[in-house]
Amino acid sequence: MPEVPLVPAHWRFPAHPTSVRRARHAVAESLPDVLRPHLGDILCLLTSELVTNAIRHGARREDEDLIELVVWPADGHYWLAVSDPGTGKPVLAQPDTDSESGRGLFLVESLATAWTVRPRPTRGTSVIAGLSFPPGG
Repeated sequence: MPEVPLVPAHWRFPAHPTSVRRARHAVAESLPDVLRPHLGDILCLLTSELVTNAIRHGARREDEDLIELVVWPADGHYWLAVSDPGTGKPVLAQPDTDSESGRGLFLVESLATAWTVRPRPTRGTSVIAGLSFPPGG
């Protein structure tokens, strides 16, 4: 008989800056206790960056858009998908040294084991990032 996989953790938050903290907290609480010391801080930082980008660039608050998060373990990784209703595709920017923003995807690139951007089947875009389990995790 095959092993039944875990059900992914799933949340929806309003496209509002206060949702960044709520999303970070929800993701941290979803991790098993044994993985929090190894993945918690990095996963929370990735959550903050991706939710902030989704709110700033992929959603319109006046339309009451929602940001979706899904977290799940698979293939030796913990995966985080942040989805918004926007149609744009996030790209790594080349901010100059005086820029105060534009470095979020550089953090994702440097912290995640793997990441990608995918269109959603119905509407919007998802940014998916994975972190490797620690040995023995």
